[in-house]
Amino acid sequence: MRILSTFLGLMAAVTAVPALAQEAEHIGKPVPNATGFQPAATELARQIQSLDTLLLWIISIITLFVTLLLAYCIVRYNRRSNPNPSSFTHHTTLEVAWTVIPILILLFIGANSLPVLFNQQEIPEGEIHIKVTGYQWYWGYEYTDHEFEFESFLLPKEELAANGYNDDEYLLATDTKVVVPLGKTVVMDVTGADVIHSWTIPSFGVKQDAVPGRIAQLWFEADKEGVYFGQCSELCGKDHAYMPITVEVVSEEKYNEWLKGAIEEYAGNPATLPAVKVAAAD
Repeated sequence: MRILSTFLGLMAAVTAVPALAQEAEHIGKPVPNATGFQPAATELARQIQSLDTLLLWIISIITLFVTLLLAYCIVRYNRRSNPNPSSFTHHTTLEVAWTVIPILILLFIGANSLPVLFNQQEIPEGEIHIKVTGYQWYWGYEYTDHEFEFESFLLPKEELAANGYNDDEYLLATDTKVVVPLGKTVVMDVTGADVIHSWTIPSFGVKQDAVPGRIAQLWFEADKEGVYFGQCSELCGKDHAYMPITVEVVSEEKYNEWLKGAIEEYAGNPATLPAVKVAAAD
């Protein structure tokens, strides 16, 4: 009876994966003729995109000003218009202006960019903890709160449809994916097992190098359900292009359901785990 229940639990966990993938919106794959960023699914990503827009406006205004200034100088001070050029060596007002104004611009940029940087680097207290390890050429994930781990490999093209993915999601979809709950703070410890890799989900606004012998951290709090794609973003060898990242954000109810099946599949009998024992006692 125990074997039968375990088998049914494994079947439920396996069959639930395609169903979740089919229902959820897939975000992060290339879109024809698209420009701009991927849709933001975290406050971190929105802050980064807003900062980029601000910098684009500043750079555009400066570029336009310099272009108009050059055009004016070409027209006003060419040999025909100005046959007898002035011979002065300095202009105090202009020199002060082109020193002070760039300083003010840089201070304005810094005042807007540093809060975004600090928000990324100041890791909050996590509600979900996951250790991420980069290998040549796949990812390993350990849910340290529940003492189980699994590995995530590129999904072969012929298996995409069976797992709820489209053909254009080849090189993005994985056979197993990271599942996190909506609206929860996820803290990831990122490291590498062999060479430097880089874990990133553009829609979350996170990117962290996985360096062997070191543990770095990132965090995010997703506010939109869906399947999100990323890829290793540090050249790591011949199969660098074949180690994608897939993260699914689900409701807390679906996450708890997935978690139960994942513990049974990857960690054995869930009743033997400390976290489950404590929950049962409560």
